[in-house]
Amino acid sequence: QVQLVESGGGLVQAGGSLRLSCAASGRTFSSYNMAWFRQAPGKEREFVATISRSGGSTYYADSVKGRFTISRDNAKNTVYLQMNSLKPEDTAVYYCAAQRVVLSTTQDYWGQGTQVTVSS
Repeated sequence: QVQLVESGGGLVQAGGSLRLSCAASGRTFSSYNMAWFRQAPGKEREFVATISRSGGSTYYADSVKGRFTISRDNAKNTVYLQMNSLKPEDTAVYYCAAQRVVLSTTQDYWGQGTQVTVSS
């Protein structure tokens, strides 16, 4: 099992930057694809970005492409989300997720979330 703990959220003005971190427990971090999701008040949880196990492949939602960067450090069991040029519509609780497939079974783990608030 993997435990995920997000940090780095806060209040920032529009146009500012934040860097979120997600620290994972255990020695199998590098076997998981990692992702960030977010959920704004009254809305469904939505995908933000994902990164492959080695970090060699990334994919972003259109709404954040060019502004956000996902990265990982497998030696530190940590995944990051660098958020630049923040907009009020980026306000949400941001969740870190880990996923892998073992013997045709998908294993998913989620963090508790960190609040990001962007003021206009």
